[in-house]
Amino acid sequence: MLKYTLQVEGMQCGMCEAHVNDTVRKAFPVKKVTSSHGKGQTVILSELPLDEQALLKAINATGYTVQGISREPYEKKGFFRKK
Repeated sequence: MLKYTLQVEGMQCGMCEAHVNDTVRKAFPVKKVTSSHGKGQTVILSELPLDEQALLKAINATGYTVQGISREPYEKKGFFRKK
């Protein structure tokens, strides 16, 4: 699984977060997406690699500005994880 962290400028409230989240869910096969207007950040979990340019274009089209994207491997942390 992959974790994408996007720095998103322009989110001011919970509805802004929902707008970004809905845009990502509709355009990409993601497992989970969460946004924080306080941090100016959107975090996406996906089992498949995402087209970062298409992701940037989709969010920028909503009126918000993506300042940066980082990608890293993600392993779910939990009590019953495999070792």
